[in-house]
Amino acid sequence: MHDLSKDIRLPDGCPNCGSHRARVSQVGNPDDKVFCASCNTVIGLRADVMERVTKASPSEAEQLIEKAANKKPS
Repeated sequence: MHDLSKDIRLPDGCPNCGSHRARVSQVGNPDDKVFCASCNTVIGLRADVMERVTKASPSEAEQLIEKAANKKPS
């Protein structure tokens, strides 16, 4: 069976673990639940989460990417 979900990057982290990766259904129903890809916590409904992703300012998104890219391994 094929995986019917895809990972997206959130502008704000998971309220439980702080991860910016979320898993959303590829089907695209607005009332589908979005889960944290790290801890599997329900983050919200697809319509609400995708609206937050769309409204995130480019400068904030660029800062998050730069922070992740420059993170030094422990």
